[in-house]
Amino acid sequence: MNIEKIVEHLKCRIDEKYILKGESMANHTTYKIGGNADIFVIPQNKEELIYCIKVCRENRAEYFILGRGSNLLVSDDGFRGVIINIEDNISKIEVNDDEIYAEAGAGLINVSYKAYINSLSGMEFACGIPGTVGGAVYMNAGAYGGEMKQIVTEVEALDQNNEVKVIYNDEMRFDYRYSAIQDANYVVLSVKIKLTKGEKEEIKNIRERLRLHRQNGQPLDLPNAGSVFKRPEGHYPGKMIEDAGLKGYTIGGAQISEKHANFIVNTGDATAKNVIELIKYIQDEVYNLYGVQLKVEVKMLGEFE
Repeated sequence: MNIEKIVEHLKCRIDEKYILKGESMANHTTYKIGGNADIFVIPQNKEELIYCIKVCRENRAEYFILGRGSNLLVSDDGFRGVIINIEDNISKIEVNDDEIYAEAGAGLINVSYKAYINSLSGMEFACGIPGTVGGAVYMNAGAYGGEMKQIVTEVEALDQNNEVKVIYNDEMRFDYRYSAIQDANYVVLSVKIKLTKGEKEEIKNIRERLRLHRQNGQPLDLPNAGSVFKRPEGHYPGKMIEDAGLKGYTIGGAQISEKHANFIVNTGDATAKNVIELIKYIQDEVYNLYGVQLKVEVKMLGEFE
């Protein structure tokens, strides 16, 4: 990848103060882990986002759309490509009766709150999920029995030919932590969500109950990337890991949370290598005990040994 060439192309439409070279990814992930990205660009609107993607594709440069950096582990060697950060800027939220339009960079927590203040029910499950709407649709994020597939009606996305198209719910092939976006190599631009009118006080009570459940059950006081492993059918990773006696097990600065065993936390100086070694250790121990191969839910970005 010719870094200078790509930077020059980006400057044609993006203010150069929003184009950074050698930016530390540890500053942009909830894990607080990761080496430098070759190029880190911050488009200010949807049109600039599309332009950035086109530049990367035309120059055959690896790129990654970054929201809030949750559910993400970046290699200690960083990322040899272009990080396109959409957090905060491409984040418009509009409410029209019982429907919400949200751009891909809108925080899921913010959209859930917007639903609440407009007395819309059905998005309470998302009140504590720290990612963006785009990422949530990409992986069909969910919690406490709710999932994006239950509320998304249509997705505006950029396809492989750099054309904007609308994908409807039944075309998204939503499944557990999966959507058709993953295989199609599309980029989510915005989403429409359909909710139901409800009682504001009742919605508030549900949100508060879920907030307390999350606060009491998850290690919110330490950097982490959420649940590490997907849930195998008939099993709960946290319970399996805990029953294996692994709570608190540490490699370097990475530790299996004392609070919830399906979380690996950064105790202060963890590296991506520490986290990977701990993941492999957990997988081996659980497989030896249960014969179940745990699959990683956290997205890995960059080169790992």
